[in-house]
Amino acid sequence: MTTENKSAEKKPKKSAENKSAGKESASLRATVTRWVGILEDRLNRSEQYRHLMPILKRELFSYFRSPVAYVFIVVFLMATTGAAWYLGDFFQSNEAGLEIFFFFHPWLYLFLIPAVGMRLWSEERRGGTIELLLTLPVSLLTAVLAKFLAAWLFVGVALFLTFPWVITVYVLGSPDLGVMVTGYLGSFLMAGAYLAVASFTSALTKNQVISFITSFMVCLLLVLLGWGVLGETLTSLFPVWLVDFITGMGFTTHFDGIRRGLVEFSDLVYFFSIITVLLLATVIVLENRKAN
Repeated sequence: MTTENKSAEKKPKKSAENKSAGKESASLRATVTRWVGILEDRLNRSEQYRHLMPILKRELFSYFRSPVAYVFIVVFLMATTGAAWYLGDFFQSNEAGLEIFFFFHPWLYLFLIPAVGMRLWSEERRGGTIELLLTLPVSLLTAVLAKFLAAWLFVGVALFLTFPWVITVYVLGSPDLGVMVTGYLGSFLMAGAYLAVASFTSALTKNQVISFITSFMVCLLLVLLGWGVLGETLTSLFPVWLVDFITGMGFTTHFDGIRRGLVEFSDLVYFFSIITVLLLATVIVLENRKAN
């Protein structure tokens, strides 16, 4: 075999090796690019988290710098205690638990939670501070989430201050601690769902009264959907599957089981879904306001 033939055989081999090296290099570049993208995404998320906490703290502390917050807490404690004491006839029920106490929460929250949520965005729009907020290097989702969490924690503080009820029940009998814990959990989750409704209606208008009335009506509808009397009425008018679907959208349908100590995954999904959907709807409304 001549020298020319040997060199001709070596050229295809070198060409194949070059192609293989090129593919490996392209694959390596793609991998590096992908990981850089993931790292940038994580950094952006951490940046948004750094913005989330200051807004959350500012909003939460702003509640306690106003006397209105303390008035709300007093009214909250008086309303929840009075409803269980007088309407629920707590001492005559002979029950060592807080089921009667939690029974009235869906109805009390119709007035109490919209009173907290009506100012979330209506006040920002009325005072003109929403324009300043929209120009900050903070995503609307971060701002909406921070203001919502601050209001939710404030309601949680008011709910926590009902702990004397727990002490009272322990003095009177031997209650099931697990049932009481799930009752508080369910009440807190339901309050979050009410608050998400109020956040959405607050973003729709700069008038706090209109926001309060709108959120009250929406929450009332969601409470009545799970009301047993309404379910019985609908059963005589519609197919059972449709009635089950309608009543399944109600607050009380999912709260009643939790306050009795029966925590189902579907109930948790329901409340978190309501909160997530309405917060995203709030973001969309504010995005449209920003665009206009």
